[in-house]
Amino acid sequence: MRSRYSAFVVLDAPYLLQTWHPSTRPEVLELDPEVQWRRLDIVKVSAGGPFDEEGTVVFRAYSRVAGSPEVLAEASRFLRVDGRWHYLDAAGAEAGSFRRRR
Repeated sequence: MRSRYSAFVVLDAPYLLQTWHPSTRPEVLELDPEVQWRRLDIVKVSAGGPFDEEGTVVFRAYSRVAGSPEVLAEASRFLRVDGRWHYLDAAGAEAGSFRRRR
């Protein structure tokens, strides 16, 4: 999760695609250089240990877009493929919800 967040920060689309599960990976990923990622808070982790094949990470990622603060809250599902974790999709009530901070 943290490595994918870092890839968003430095606009590393090839790494994000490489760590995306093949069943849900987009053909192309265009990152917005106007989004300035500021902080990642891991809220909760379910499974995802050394003997697990799947796991979920609930997080909040803070950014600025055109000078306005934003928060992305998501529960991300991951699957282990050949010993490496791959992002599958967003799940649950917090799936990809954006909100403006006040």
